Amino acid sequence: MAKITLDYFTDVLCIWAYVAQIRLDELHQQFDQDIQVNEHFITLFGNTEKRIGEGWKNKGGFDGFNQHVMHVAEQFPHLKINPNVWKTCRPASSANSHLFLKSVQLLVNENKISTENFQQLIWNIRSAFFKDALDISDSRILQKLAEELSLPIDLIQQKLDNGLAIAALCSDMEMREQFKLEGSPTYLLDNGRQKLYGNVGYRILEANVQELLERPEGIASWC
Repeated sequence: MAKITLDYFTDVLCIWAYVAQIRLDELHQQFDQDIQVNEHFITLFGNTEKRIGEGWKNKGGFDGFNQHVMHVAEQFPHLKINPNVWKTCRPASSANSHLFLKSVQLLVNENKISTENFQQLIWNIRSAFFKDALDISDSRILQKLAEELSLPIDLIQQKLDNGLAIAALCSDMEMREQFKLEGSPTYLLDNGRQKLYGNVGYRILEANVQELLERPEGIASWC
């Protein structure tokens, strides 16, 4: 039986994507043989000065957004949040991280980096910001995180230099427009027919995947 494809869209600086990682990990564990998860990146925090500095101006700016993130984290004890996120640590953009990750993903597709290492790097980049308050818009930090996983920096750089990584990132952004995605995280199932967005509980994700697994091909879902 063919695997079910789940397209997963996030921004690495999105607190809700940080929250959701544990649910994605559980999906991998429970349905490892049955689903293919494709990671995509949508740059909601492409310009944090505009999104937070200006967008949250009437709510305290970066300090107000820090309070928002800390409040969200209080609801999820499994998360570790550094109190300096968005206060003293203010990445200019998530785009550099996304570009770096697309370069690594291209190498996964070429079987030069393992899927497990790619997924670990995504988590390590999220954690570097939210847990350690590191500026993940800094290419030197991204390279250091990759080196810690013994990833081939020269091959990653090649994809950045030859434009293939930015082309892949542009494709993700085009998918965002195509499916009219509202934000991060978003799950697309059944070739985009099912869209789950935001703080979606694990049981809802599980039920949707299970329905697709049990539905005979060509038969409409009752969900």
